[in-house]
Amino acid sequence: MSVPGLEPAELPADAVEVGRILDAWGVKGWIKIQPYSASPEALFSSKRWFLQPPERGGKVAFSGTVRLSVKSARDHADSVVASAHEVADRDAAEQLKGARIFVSRESFPTPEEGEYYWVDLIGLAVVNREGVSLGEVKDLLATGPQTTLVLEYEEADKPRERMIPFVDAYVDSVDLAAKRITVDWQPDY
Repeated sequence: MSVPGLEPAELPADAVEVGRILDAWGVKGWIKIQPYSASPEALFSSKRWFLQPPERGGKVAFSGTVRLSVKSARDHADSVVASAHEVADRDAAEQLKGARIFVSRESFPTPEEGEYYWVDLIGLAVVNREGVSLGEVKDLLATGPQTTLVLEYEEADKPRERMIPFVDAYVDSVDLAAKRITVDWQPDY
């Protein structure tokens, strides 16, 4: 069984996984999505989503990567609901349950000055004001009112982690072009 209209597609080189399809929503082919961000602007700004089957378990009506042409997407409680040209009814929507949603990074809205997408910060080198390397951004954590950088570095040939609050008090500058974050932080903190 397959969803008519879903065509194989090439996953863009700058694709970012932004959510997954939870289930059908309503009877007219809408789908309910769990966004991976509290601010799912990437889902709203892009009219072309790329779907892939779940990594583990789950069964969808396609294999490989397919493109979905989004007609409409909007917030709904703690999720997002959307309709697509290729999904005509509830049965077709149910066949997509569990699919992973990717969006081209190029289609993300431009962030305001001083705002950054987490995906753009991962992999950046972090140095302090004296130029001492503190590690590389491996992950970010939402810790209530602030975000925390999780850095990975080596010490005595063992991988270690260091956490630095991503707030103006500690972060002097973020240079995406140079792939570098400068902070007011010491290695022994």
